[in-house]
Amino acid sequence: AAVVADNRYTAEDARELVDVEYEPLPSAQTLAPGAPAVHDDVPDNLAGRVTLARGDVEAALRAAPRVVQITLSIGRGGGQPMETRGLVADWNAALGQLTVWASSQVPHQIRQFIGDLLDLPPHQVRVIAPDVGGGFGAKLIVYPEDVLIPFLARRLARPVRWLEDRLEHMLAATQEREQEHDVTVGFDDTGRILALRDRFAHDTGAYTPRGLVVPLLTASMLTGPYRIPAVLSSFESRYTHRVPVTPYRGAGQPQAVFVIERVLDLVARETGRERSEVRLANLVRPEDMPWDVGLPNYRASGNVVLDSGDFPSVLRRVLESARYHTLCAEAAAARAQGRLVGVGLACYVELTGVGPFESARVRVDAAGRIVVFTGATTQGQSLETTLAQVAADELGVTPEDVSVIAGDTGGIEHGIGSFASRAAVVGGTAVALAARDVRAKALVLAARALGVAEAELQQTGAAFADRRRPERRVTLAELARAAAGATAGLGVEPGLESTRFFQPADMTYSSGAHVALVEVNPLSARVTITGYWICHDSGRLINPMVVEGQIQGGVALGIGSALLEEIVYDAEGQPLAGSYMDYLLPTATDVPAMTIDHLETLSPLNPLGIKGVGESGALPVPAVLASAIEDALGARGGRVTRMPLGLARLHALLAPPDARA
Repeated sequence: AAVVADNRYTAEDARELVDVEYEPLPSAQTLAPGAPAVHDDVPDNLAGRVTLARGDVEAALRAAPRVVQITLSIGRGGGQPMETRGLVADWNAALGQLTVWASSQVPHQIRQFIGDLLDLPPHQVRVIAPDVGGGFGAKLIVYPEDVLIPFLARRLARPVRWLEDRLEHMLAATQEREQEHDVTVGFDDTGRILALRDRFAHDTGAYTPRGLVVPLLTASMLTGPYRIPAVLSSFESRYTHRVPVTPYRGAGQPQAVFVIERVLDLVARETGRERSEVRLANLVRPEDMPWDVGLPNYRASGNVVLDSGDFPSVLRRVLESARYHTLCAEAAAARAQGRLVGVGLACYVELTGVGPFESARVRVDAAGRIVVFTGATTQGQSLETTLAQVAADELGVTPEDVSVIAGDTGGIEHGIGSFASRAAVVGGTAVALAARDVRAKALVLAARALGVAEAELQQTGAAFADRRRPERRVTLAELARAAAGATAGLGVEPGLESTRFFQPADMTYSSGAHVALVEVNPLSARVTITGYWICHDSGRLINPMVVEGQIQGGVALGIGSALLEEIVYDAEGQPLAGSYMDYLLPTATDVPAMTIDHLETLSPLNPLGIKGVGESGALPVPAVLASAIEDALGARGGRVTRMPLGLARLHALLAPPDARA
């Protein structure tokens, strides 16, 4: 049922007049076998079962000098964009044109669904995704409203608007994260991991709009930046009566980082070795690059192959930046005085630059205006600034000379969107290729206009001149006008523009390491992060300020995932949080100042040498805070095996061992 009115208040009043009869059925709220059926035709709620393996894990575990087991779990969370989802649709009957403004990360996908379901050809549907106030994955899929609102606008011949409120977002926007892991690790007395077996259950909610992408990412990225000769990572993805699961910033990778980093802390504790030394002993070395992990990637297009990086240098640099060993000594001295102060450490790699392609169109018009159209979308990640810099660098102008239009299907025919830390890697490379074409074409036209060879041209901003006679010059605007009426004699196609696609041969992997200093209040169980250090490698930096902003935002999100945010349902499937009174988000007082160091190792998989960064900051935060909190609790506390921790769970860890039991 859909209610349409002239204003929201009338629509909500009318909604109360709609009577719906429900037949309550048992609710599946557990990942354990035997839960009530979610779909009648799916036995045991099993959405999928997958095993990824490298080497003979069972034999390696039997041969390992030491073997330990740990159970780990991660709770549910979800993207909380500043702007919730929303659409405006307008049908112009005279033009036969449907225009849709959508708060979405994937406008081209929305156009495809609208065209398919409303039987409209692509040229009659224009979808615009303007600044959307954040996405984080919650705006990555096509929802029913994305087609319903255009349908209503066409049916009623009036513009129709729908805006989701915060309660509706919490009830219906896709979520992620919940998994339960049973991990066994074999290692030697030096802390070198010899075998790793992880079996986990994944909550996929009631449907699988993105298939098994999230658990596949967890399973395939399990080993992180470490060399582990024998690995088995298997999972069962199970349906529950909860909101469907799709990727949320990090997309299964924060879970993988949490598991492997908890395992490394466990190995350090069991062997009595320092946590950083255990990590250094297991990291992939730069001379090993490219490193084939031996596990298929989540797209089943080949194995996970870490393309580049210097993981030991990244770790050593963050240890030096944080004065790690001094920090650990100071924390130990504080604990001796009764304060619960601890230091945490975590490393990670992030899969970035996902294909299959991205598009870009660079155009110089007759007035000399340079416009870049991109199939990527902007959701607060400074995409316009980044792509303007890329285009300007290739064209020999300044970023102020370039306008970037993102997320408009009317500006560029094909596009994929922004997710998986791909906008700069794939979209930026497409922009660079198109801008190179435009400059090459401009050189040909300028040489012909001035009657000189291309090698005799010099460029100053948006103009080309004869190197020997600089007063003889021609501007980009003049070249664009000449190209607009190009004849065969000019030797170029009409228009000073180019459309290019970049299709990456494989995914590229960024990496990093975080160190955190925390203090736990034993009475309130409040965790205060008093220091935070990062070293990150995302290849060549286009704009360091943008990169650091992405890292800082990711850390803030990770703090919420580690300490505050959790979506909880009761036994009947009723969500227990419908507002930010119940679902806690980190505030400015929870987010520490961060010291960020950069290492630039260039990726060989794109001509710019860049790697993604959008999700990197969020990946290791639950792991590094678990490490720090466990260190702070020392002998008196329990082990941190679940995130988010929350006040009640932390109180339980602070209780005496007999009380915890």
